[in-house]
Amino acid sequence: MTALQLDTLTLSIQDHIATVRLNRPDKANAMNAPMWQDFRRAFEWIDAQPEARVAVLEGEGKHFTAGIDLAMMMGIAPQIQDDCDGRMREALRRLILDMQDTLTSLERCRKPVLAAIHGACVGGGIDLICAADMRYCSADAYFSIKEIDIGMVADVGTLQRLPKLLGSQGLVRELAYTGRRVEAAEAREIGLVNRVFDSREALQAGVREIAATIAAKSPLSIRGSKEQLNYARDHSVADGLNYIATWNAAMLMSEDLQKAMMAGKGAAPAFRD
Repeated sequence: MTALQLDTLTLSIQDHIATVRLNRPDKANAMNAPMWQDFRRAFEWIDAQPEARVAVLEGEGKHFTAGIDLAMMMGIAPQIQDDCDGRMREALRRLILDMQDTLTSLERCRKPVLAAIHGACVGGGIDLICAADMRYCSADAYFSIKEIDIGMVADVGTLQRLPKLLGSQGLVRELAYTGRRVEAAEAREIGLVNRVFDSREALQAGVREIAATIAAKSPLSIRGSKEQLNYARDHSVADGLNYIATWNAAMLMSEDLQKAMMAGKGAAPAFRD
């Protein structure tokens, strides 16, 4: 099928798996202004495309991403310039909120997003992968909350999502305050990634195997599971239980449930998109 054409990402779908690849290898996949907008366009398209059941996010070239493009940072001041200081600050706030929203599109996408990380994943790259459902990396990968080294506070998701992913305020604060590198083995140890693969090739093959397993499940149930997990993360247990009761009151009696129950032991039911 013909996938959406983007300026800074490549997007394809095969066997129900959508692959989104950062495609500025000559710039270490630095996240320039068009790329931020392309993230939202890509994941909104995947969300709306019935054939796509799961997405894999990866990078072209030597690194996953070097983070926000510094040329973009330098261009912010002229973009928000106004003689009124209040209006200028309002414009900056709206710009930050929009950048946040471009990455939140990964969470809004009803299909699970698996990040496959190799080489550097720093700065804005951490914000990006924290919005994915799962993270995997190759042995050469490293991570850094780099914003502190350019004199700014990370503002598009890392400081909000990472504490919930790692479950340790102290560790996240250490990483945010020092900007130190986290190598692949430590990333696995602290729970930033689910698994470390020996090479980039093994990473891509392994993540696609996991994605294929997800793609074979009931699409309706996978989408519902993501909705419930995202909701439970940000609400009380009581609120989450109430929501899933309401959700399944609406969704449980589906044709997917009937197909799975009728398939028999060991059989793999075929589900509609």
